[in-house]
Formats: sequence, structure tokens, C-alpha cells
Amino acid sequence: MTASTKSSALRKASLFYLVFVMFSYTTGGPFGIEDMVTTSGPGIALIYILVLPFFWSIPVSLVSAELTTALPVEGGFYRWSRAAFGDFWGFLAGWWNWTASFPLGSAYAVLFADYLKYYSPHMPAWQHYLISLALVAILTWVNVRGIQMVGQVATALEVIIFVPVATMIALGLAHWHFNPFHPWMPPHQATFKIFGVGLAVGLWSYSGYEQLSTLAEEVENPQRTYPLALALVVPLSIAAYFLPMVVGLASVGHWQDWHTGFFSDAARLIGGPSLGTAMTLAAAVCNIALLNSTILSTTRMPFAMAEDGYLPHALTRRHPRYGTPWLAIVVSAVIYCLLALHSLTQLVSVYIWLRSATTVLTVLSAWKLRRSRPELNRAFAIPGGRLGLTYAVGAPLIMAVVALLGSDRFGLIGGAIALALGPVVYLFLRRNTALRENRI
Repeated sequence: MTASTKSSALRKASLFYLVFVMFSYTTGGPFGIEDMVTTSGPGIALIYILVLPFFWSIPVSLVSAELTTALPVEGGFYRWSRAAFGDFWGFLAGWWNWTASFPLGSAYAVLFADYLKYYSPHMPAWQHYLISLALVAILTWVNVRGIQMVGQVATALEVIIFVPVATMIALGLAHWHFNPFHPWMPPHQATFKIFGVGLAVGLWSYSGYEQLSTLAEEVENPQRTYPLALALVVPLSIAAYFLPMVVGLASVGHWQDWHTGFFSDAARLIGGPSLGTAMTLAAAVCNIALLNSTILSTTRMPFAMAEDGYLPHALTRRHPRYGTPWLAIVVSAVIYCLLALHSLTQLVSVYIWLRSATTVLTVLSAWKLRRSRPELNRAFAIPGGRLGLTYAVGAPLIMAVVALLGSDRFGLIGGAIALALGPVVYLFLRRNTALRENRI
């Protein structure tokens, strides 16, 4: 397929759809952060939600906005890292990101089926698994149709999520009875749980703002659209996490009982059984939205790496009608199905290692490319000159180190192993490529 044919086949996303796709990937809804309340305490959990964006999502968004306007290419931060630091580090950025999506994508599918147990408590295991597979298959078809279709689905899903969440917030404000920040920390809780586990969940919740850079070639006028989308999505994400939590704690209390899925209980206590049921449906739909956008953003990574010769060339195949990298999408979806897991609890601590590593490479790329490629046309530049660049690069670096030092034992061991596999795979692929070239 020629470049002109590829361009005409792709139906590009406007700002409107990009905002919904980006919000779906980075946030989706408030669900999944409830455990922060019991592990870190109400006060620390709420402070994390308000403060972490200034050390994580906001500086990462500034870096992503600048580099997307400078290098609006398919593969995004993978190719930024490669341009800044060379093939080895570029490969690691892409590989770590793609492999991190495997357990995460499968977990979203399984969690969707888990939420359906609310309506069918005696669901057999085989039905549960088939529902997970069916969801992956449907969203794979949506993604093969292209980013515009993904954006339309994301918009509809977020409306379904927003209605019960907004209703709970409105009703909860009228029943404000407790101090939502009390207690600051849970008594007799291990230090790593108060700060380390809660921080890992917070960073996971605010991760991914550089991820949609992998789709730059599929967005209308990315130099303008991408920075605007980031400026809208970051405050929306903060509000989506903070408002339901603060209202739930202030109106319902029971901070010791908060767990994954507690927003459904809070909605039921605030607005009755019907609102609780609607909130459960919203939580299930949230996992659809997260999986939908995860397939979209992460499957461009193997496509870009295959274009550069690191992965089999077959992954560069585009759909003849929609122009999407359909084989990379299907391969990723098959892996999601094979690695279907039943919980996100331990996955988050490993995922945050892989996510932190790619985020660190992304922000360092902004610093390096300012020095090595000053001639790049940066339609958007991180404000504040050298001081602004220092903040945008330094804050995520500090936060990544703090989060990794605070990891629990499973995250420490699993995360280190996951990172170490990257260089091993790179050396293996490079050796095989060299052998093939010698035979030729």
C-alpha cells in the first residue's frame, strides 16, 4: 500500500473523539482506586489524587505535547526514545510498553465478566471465560475498523459511565455527614502499604498520557489536536477520581470497608438499589472502555517496531479497507485471551515498573532532543524555558524512584524480572537478524 493510499484509507480522529479515547485509556472512570482508602487511609488517598498529577500526569503530558508536535509519528514515544538514545533504548521503550499491555488487557476483559456476576451470581467458569473472549473479539473488530470507530464507541461508553457517577456525586453532596480526610492514615498499617501500595495505585491511575502519541498519524492535525486533548483530559481525570471518592467518604463513611467495587455499595447507600445497580453496570462498562482504548494504543507499538525491523514484518500489514494494522491488533488480542487473569491486585505492582520505565525514557527523550535536535519544529514547547523543562523531566523521575522503592515484594521481584527480559529479547533478536544477514 502506497503512502497516499494508506492516508486515504485511514479515517482520522478529530479532537472530540481523541478526548474520549484518551480519557478512556487514562481514566475510564473512578473504579479501581477504592483500595487506596483502606491501604493508605482516607486523608492520604485524597491527597495522592490531588497532588500526584503535578509530579506525574501533568509533566508527562507537557513532554508528550511537545514531542508529538515535534515528531508526530506512528509509534510515538518508542520512536522518540529511539531518536534520542538510539536503537537499544528505543527497543526497550517499545517492548516494555507492549508486554505490559498483555496482562492488563486480559485483566480488563476478565474484570468485565467479574462484574456481571452481580447479575448472575452462579455463573459457571466456562461462561465467565467465554464472556471475556467475546468481549476481546468484539473490541478487536471495533479497533480493526479504525480510530474513528473506537472514538465513537468510547464516547458512548463514557456517557453510560458518567450518568450514575454524576448522580451519586449530586446526591452525596446533599448527605455530607463525615470528614472525608479522617483518618489521615490507617492505624497499625505497614509503612509500605500506606505509602508504597497506595502510591503504586495512584501512579497506575494517572499513567498513560504519553500512550496515545503512538496514534499521531491517525489524528487530524496532531500538532494542534494532541496538546489540546491533553489540556482537557488531565483536569477531567483528576475530577473523575477525586469527586466520587471525597463524596463517598463524606456521605457514607465506612472507610475500613472500601475495596474494589465499593463505589457500587456507596451508590446503593446514597441513592438506593437502583443507583447501586446502575453503578455496577458503569463499572463493568468502564472495563470495556479501558480495554477498547488499550487495544487501540498498544497495538501500534508492534506495528512500528515491525516497520523498523525488530519484529516480524508481517505485523506491518494494514487492512485494505480501513488502513489499520490489523494483524498487530489480532496478535495482541490473541495474547490477551491466552493470558486471561482473574485479578489486577498483583498486576498493578508489576505493571507500574514497566510503565515507570517507559515514562522515564519518554521524559528523558524531551531533554535529550532539546540538546541534540534543537531544529525540530515544536509547535508546542514546555513553558518556562529551562526551569519548565527541568520540572517536566525531574518530577516524574523522582516519583518513579519513590514508587519503585516502595514496591511490595511481589512487585519488586516481578517488576525487575519483567524489565530484565527487555535487553535479553533485544540481544536475541539482534543476533538472529545478524545471522540472517550473514546467510544472505
